[in-house]
Amino acid sequence: MSLTNYRTLGRSGLVVSPLALGTMTFGPGGWNADNDTARAIFDAYRDAGGNFVDTADIYAGGESERLIGRFIRNTGARDEIVLSTKFGFNASANPLGAQSAGGGNPNAGGAGAKNIHRALDASLTRLGTDYIDLYWMHIWDGVTPAEEVVETMGSLVRAGKIRYYALSDMPAWLATKVATIATERRMPGPIAMQLEYSLVARDVEAEHVPAARDTGMDVVPWSPLAGGFLTGKYTRGDSGDIGGDTGRLSGPNPFGASKFVDRNWAILDALMTIADEMERPAAQVALAWVMARPGVGATLIGARTVAQVEGNIAATGIRLSAEQISRLDSVSAPAAGFSAALAHPAIRRMVFGGHDVSGWREV
Repeated sequence: MSLTNYRTLGRSGLVVSPLALGTMTFGPGGWNADNDTARAIFDAYRDAGGNFVDTADIYAGGESERLIGRFIRNTGARDEIVLSTKFGFNASANPLGAQSAGGGNPNAGGAGAKNIHRALDASLTRLGTDYIDLYWMHIWDGVTPAEEVVETMGSLVRAGKIRYYALSDMPAWLATKVATIATERRMPGPIAMQLEYSLVARDVEAEHVPAARDTGMDVVPWSPLAGGFLTGKYTRGDSGDIGGDTGRLSGPNPFGASKFVDRNWAILDALMTIADEMERPAAQVALAWVMARPGVGATLIGARTVAQVEGNIAATGIRLSAEQISRLDSVSAPAAGFSAALAHPAIRRMVFGGHDVSGWREV
């Protein structure tokens, strides 16, 4: 495998690399790359054949989009690049919507038609382009009807302002509803789900992954290295050190608890053992595991240095053995909740008179 082992994303004709370059680290910020380094990272990804570049309207207050737009113009590569960006978090708030109650414009965030049009026009201006290849709903707002999302996004596809759209960080039922409404109304539908997915974050396997596969969407994992935890640079002594040099893991995380828990340390131990066996960095092995998961289309990588992005790209050359995958699967297996328990083979045998019966979508 390499970055030129292209594949279509979901049930669509959009051709992408197996690794997407995430650019949350582009622009001003405490742990971000400076402008020259950002350009070098972009060039390294492109030189390796990568074509899928992902940003968002709130990254570095819009500066990530401006930088990406400049890099694309300077290289004359607009037609070659699958450019994706996002809307959803409030533009009048702090990054990731950290807004005190009662402040800011409520119509500068969410998935309502008013904000989607506002956000898209602003992103097009910052990116210096007249269309977006893949437009993501960055976060479910909890109130906008699925019907409105379908009508607004579908109309933007038909108007040519976006080519495709997709959903990020939302309940599985909502993604299924959006896809179903789009099919029934003969409207363009979503082609992917962007979700946190890694060896230490596998809960999406219970409902999101099956829903994505059933509706023709690919999963695009974000934080496949768990914010750096799976690189192996942390030790158990770092567990209480949230004020030190712990990168993204030291900041606020609205999506979950600390990665520094006993279960995750056990996963990291197993990962490090396999990495030693293969004489490869732990980060590359962790990425290889994610890329090989059923339903995964392209995996998001982020970097602050050229060496990091080059190391991530090298992960495309790793092939884990069935035995190594089994060890990682076993140590990282999520607790079986209600949905996962319903799919247990023992339940199926009870239903089918003791027989193992497979469905046609299973691989």
